[in-house]
Amino acid sequence: MVVGYVCLGTNDLDKAKVFYDALLAPIGGKIVLNTGRGLMYSNGKDAGFLITTPFDKTLPANPGNGPMVAFQTPTRKIAKDMYEYAMSLGCKDEGPIGLRGEEGPEAFYAAYFRDPEGNKLCVYRDGGDDGSIPK
Repeated sequence: MVVGYVCLGTNDLDKAKVFYDALLAPIGGKIVLNTGRGLMYSNGKDAGFLITTPFDKTLPANPGNGPMVAFQTPTRKIAKDMYEYAMSLGCKDEGPIGLRGEEGPEAFYAAYFRDPEGNKLCVYRDGGDDGSIPK
């Protein structure tokens, strides 16, 4: 199964653009499509990420409890830097950066937080920086 893109809602596209331009830059995320009410980010090889205002303007965009977008990073340092950047902007911590699991140094390395509008995000490196994957 291949995911083409993931979409989250926003009530302030300009504010979301500033946040996601900076957050996604370390992993090559750039705007590849502007629909007028939404922005599609891509690094040119992975699934896209769309942030958009609601089509149904009678209800505001709001985050759910359970949905999450996880951004894979090429190194643990980049995951740590992205998490620290998010925290510096006042994002809500949902699980600090660190190892998850019992695989030792190759374990899943991740952090969880909510963007300025409450959408849950994850930045992670699966396996060690040398490319090793847990057995």
